[in-house]
Amino acid sequence: MDRDRLPEQISALQELTKIVRERDVSVVLVAGDVFDTYLPPAEAEEVFFRAVKELAGETRAVVVIPGNHDDGVRLAASAPLAEEHGVYLFGSREGRFALKGNRPVRAVEAGENYLILKNDKGEQLYINALPYPNEARLKEEKTEESYPEKVARWIALGEKGFRGGMPHILLSHLFVVGGKTSESERGIDLGGARAVPLSLFENFDYVALGHLHRPQKMKNVRYSGSLLQYSFDEAGGEKSCILLETKGEHIEVKEAIPLSAGKRLVRLECTGAEQAEALLAAYPDSYIELTLHLKTPLSSEETKKLRAANEGLVSLIARVEGGTAAPFVSRSKLSSEELFSQYYQSIYNTEPSEELKTAFLSLLGEDA
Repeated sequence: MDRDRLPEQISALQELTKIVRERDVSVVLVAGDVFDTYLPPAEAEEVFFRAVKELAGETRAVVVIPGNHDDGVRLAASAPLAEEHGVYLFGSREGRFALKGNRPVRAVEAGENYLILKNDKGEQLYINALPYPNEARLKEEKTEESYPEKVARWIALGEKGFRGGMPHILLSHLFVVGGKTSESERGIDLGGARAVPLSLFENFDYVALGHLHRPQKMKNVRYSGSLLQYSFDEAGGEKSCILLETKGEHIEVKEAIPLSAGKRLVRLECTGAEQAEALLAAYPDSYIELTLHLKTPLSSEETKKLRAANEGLVSLIARVEGGTAAPFVSRSKLSSEELFSQYYQSIYNTEPSEELKTAFLSLLGEDA
C-alpha cells in the first residue's frame, strides 16, 4: 500500500536474533517467503544476508528454504559461502553442501532435500527440507498424478537419509487443508488444487510450514506465520516464533514467543469526520484502515483533515447511508491475480476462467 516497511523488517529480524541468543537456540528454521518477489531489491537482499549471519552467530545453524514468492535458484546461489557461516540455503532442487568446518552445530550428512545436523554433544537432528514444490520448479512434466500424490512422493525423496534414532522434522512451504488464509497472501490454492491433507505428515515429530501468514496449529503441523502483520484482517492478531526442544529421539513445542517489532495494523470504524479525527489521534505509530458511516459524502477538505490527523491512515472507506462502499485504496494492495482479473474484465466485460488465471500466474511464477 505504498509504504516502505524495510525498517520494520530490520527491527523484526533484530528482535528474532535477540530471542535466539537469549534462549540459547541451536538451530533456526526459515520456512520460505524470504522475499516478496523473484527479483527483490538489493537493499532487501543485504538485509537478509546480514540477518541470517547474525542469527547463525558463531554457534548456531540456520536452515532456509524458498517459498512461492522466492526464486529458489537465486536464493541458493550463495550457498557455498553461506555454509561457512552456518547458514544452509536450499534451492528449488536438492541441497548441495560441502559438509566441512568445525562449528558447534554443523551438517554431517546431506542429500536430496535433507540435512542431518550434529552438535558437539553428539546430538543429531534430521531435517527433511522441501522447498515450495510445483512441477515447474522441480522440472517435471504434468501428469495425471494429483498434487497431494506428487507432494507425498517429493516428501519421500527427503526421507531417504532417515535411519531413526534422532528427532525428525519436515520443513516445507505448503497449503494444508483447513489452513486459514489472510488478505496479504497471493491466490494460494486456486480452487483447492494445491491444498494437501494432514495425513501426509503423520510420520513426522514436527512439521514447520511457511505459506500462511497467520500463526496456526493443526496436530503436529505449525505455521509460525510472518514476522509482521501484512494485511488488515490480521489486525489484533499476535505474531510469534515457535521455540522447539529436542528430547531424545523426539521434538516438542516448548512455547510460542510473541514478537512485538513493527507497526500494528488497526481497523477502526465510526460515524462522522470529527469523531474520526479524535479516534485516529488515539492510534499513533500504527497503520490504519478506517471505515466511516456517513449521511453525506466526505468533502475533499474533510478527507485532507483525516489524512493529516494520522499519517498511518492508509485505507479510508466511506460508506454513505443508502450507498455502497467507496474505498480509496492504492492498486499496490491488489494481488497479481486481482490485477489480471480487473484488466481482463475491462477488455472483455467478463471474468477470466480459472484455467486462464492459473496459466497467467504460472507465467509469473506465482501459480500457488
